Amino acid sequence: MDDSVRKAKKAAASRGNGKTNGAEPEAYERLRSEIAARHDRLSDRLRTIAEFALEHPTDMALGTVAEVAARAGAQPSAIVRFAHTLGFEGFTEMQQVFRQRLVASLAPSYKDRIERLRRDGPWRGGDTPRDVLSRFVTEGIASLETLNTVAREADLERAIDILRSAETIYLLGLGGSYPVAAHLAYVLRKLGRRTVLLDAIGGGLREQAVSANRMDALLTVSFKQYNPDTVRLFPELVARGIRAVSITDNLLSPIARGAEVVFELHDMPEPAFRTLVAPMSLAQTLAVGLTLG
Repeated sequence: MDDSVRKAKKAAASRGNGKTNGAEPEAYERLRSEIAARHDRLSDRLRTIAEFALEHPTDMALGTVAEVAARAGAQPSAIVRFAHTLGFEGFTEMQQVFRQRLVASLAPSYKDRIERLRRDGPWRGGDTPRDVLSRFVTEGIASLETLNTVAREADLERAIDILRSAETIYLLGLGGSYPVAAHLAYVLRKLGRRTVLLDAIGGGLREQAVSANRMDALLTVSFKQYNPDTVRLFPELVARGIRAVSITDNLLSPIARGAEVVFELHDMPEPAFRTLVAPMSLAQTLAVGLTLG
């Protein structure tokens, strides 16, 4: 059994005995990391369950095995098999780790916050300009609240160290993520950092990145639906030994594997309404962080 899973099981057992300790949040993070690491080796059915588990931890914590199966589009037996694959005796034992996340008051998921703001906040269901504005403000507030909670100090410091030690900072963010990369390029240049914005303007992406090497750093931004050019170029640059920081929406994102630091930022479910306030704020934080210390 994998050591990370063994530790998660131990924490779950302690929880069942009425014991609490500071390791409970870590047990949930270890389980998330284990699910992400095993994802590519799972069958198609179990892979779907893995994606559901990472994207809907509250459902995993509160639902019965039948309810979780229905939400994930799987059979209850497949949910149990997924738990066995991770080294648990059954769904109930695995579920304890997800419940620890709630009991330990870890940040609720972005969708949880949105549902609360829809219920209690200035949400309107109409289609007037004012209704649209209220929706963007509501989504933006939830996104920023989540960012403020889930962005860990250690990850921020490590990402800033990676960027600070780089000879050249390469920025990769295409499609809907381009405004974040472009703005970060502007700020970094103002701060006197040698920066290359990989935008394919005036040439191909690979040509723009031809000089990138292990003395440089890469900051990549991409969310579902992931830009195909970003997905293709990212692993090529990582394979050269370039240290990478990724801003994305999921540990299973194609720009998560190989990155030294991954920031997970969930966003509006509809791409047409995606707000960039959280990734923009995070990018500005990393840039300003280079001037501190």
